Amino acid sequence: MSLPTSPYCTIGPFFPGEFADGCGDLTSRDGKQARGQHILLTGSVVEEGNRPIRNAIVEIWQPDANGVFRHPLDPRFEDADPGFFGWGRARTDAEGRYAFRTVMPGAYATQDGAPRCPHLNLMVLAIGLTHRLVTTVFFGDGAQPASDPLLDCVADPARRARMFAIHDKLSNGADALPAYRFDIVTRGEAETPFFVD
Repeated sequence: MSLPTSPYCTIGPFFPGEFADGCGDLTSRDGKQARGQHILLTGSVVEEGNRPIRNAIVEIWQPDANGVFRHPLDPRFEDADPGFFGWGRARTDAEGRYAFRTVMPGAYATQDGAPRCPHLNLMVLAIGLTHRLVTTVFFGDGAQPASDPLLDCVADPARRARMFAIHDKLSNGADALPAYRFDIVTRGEAETPFFVD
């Protein structure tokens, strides 16, 4: 079920106007490393009945660690982190899993001065979907009160909680990162809240 649109219920801002080759690592650009806390975001894309969706395309776009989007419409665009890519694309495997290496997004305020909680924007394209699905992934404790214009569009606490990434264990490897999990349910009783952009 899609939520109604309003001046604050858009999935943006600043979806890329042009696409380069996407990849799952947003933390390196033009030989520079992104500033801020690097994190690993993983999850799965499933349909009703918890059936994994293979070969779904998952795209994310987000501000850097200082809350600046790499997009000319952001008034602070000139201050964007030169080492942060800002946009990524991944494909799900046979179990419906995806992964991104990114940074913890910084908070920022809208043009009207409304504070935005740290978040990233996410889109899913897959066989069987009649249109792209777009949502926002928030970071923080979904059980705690949070003020954000987009979150305020979701009144049901259970649905609202499904918009928060769950803090997971550290990722494996030499450079273990804080890990977060965000599972996407495309339809059914536990459907992820999606928005019309």
